Amino acid sequence: MKPRHDTVWLESQYDNRARVPGHAVTFERWRRASAWAREHSLSHLDLRYADDPGATLDLFTTTTPKAPVLIAIHGGYWRSLDKSDFSFLAPSFTAAGALVVVPNYALCPAVTIEQITLQLAAAVAWVWRHAERYGGDPARIAVVGHSAGAHLAAMLLSCRWRQFDEALPAQPLAGALAISGLYDLEPLRHAPFIQGDLRLTPAAVARLSPAFFPRPKAAKLYAVVGADESDEFVRQNRLIRDVWGPTAVPVCEELPGADHFSIVTDLADPDGRLHGLALKLLGL
Repeated sequence: MKPRHDTVWLESQYDNRARVPGHAVTFERWRRASAWAREHSLSHLDLRYADDPGATLDLFTTTTPKAPVLIAIHGGYWRSLDKSDFSFLAPSFTAAGALVVVPNYALCPAVTIEQITLQLAAAVAWVWRHAERYGGDPARIAVVGHSAGAHLAAMLLSCRWRQFDEALPAQPLAGALAISGLYDLEPLRHAPFIQGDLRLTPAAVARLSPAFFPRPKAAKLYAVVGADESDEFVRQNRLIRDVWGPTAVPVCEELPGADHFSIVTDLADPDGRLHGLALKLLGL
């Protein structure tokens, strides 16, 4: 393994857009599929879950009564993309009987990752309070996140919910599916392509790296990475299993043939491994 201060190596490992030259084609495919999903789904768009900038969410309903709720958190290194880019995830899950929520959050460098994490905690609290109004079951909420979204999903499993909001259950989440996640942020503190936007300090790394946390006791994390991703993303995926253990992380897998972006397609595919894992978390 290269030293963590080897910036050329870090960029080769963590700059996924540079690693996957066809990522723009994938993003355009997501955009078209998401526009179709918003046009043809039963949805409530741009609902505000907090007063902060960017604190809105899209909610896609299902005809199943008291449906479990899937909160899907988008990636983009905490600094790019939008909930509207990920509407395409909703149709296959609403067809399976889940209510789907896709939250937005403010982006770095306008805010810090700490602020983003607190925003997502507010989104979970909003869903817990309002799920029944839209046909969902607040006792069955799971989270799925990709890349930076996977990091945020792991952070949410570790949240001290009663300190955040004493009205909430001690653990409102049934579990999380973390796809191509980042659990130790120290390497990103040294990667030039992203340093300026994230503004990570050693103290922030310690506060924001789930790999440094005790394992959550009341919810499971499923960790999956693409087999064609960089060695560092594969290491990060294994790291959270090594630290939290197989009880807290019963699934730790590498998806064959998937890169950092194509892996998301497997989540939307009703026959996909990731889709099946998400349904398992939802009890479907």
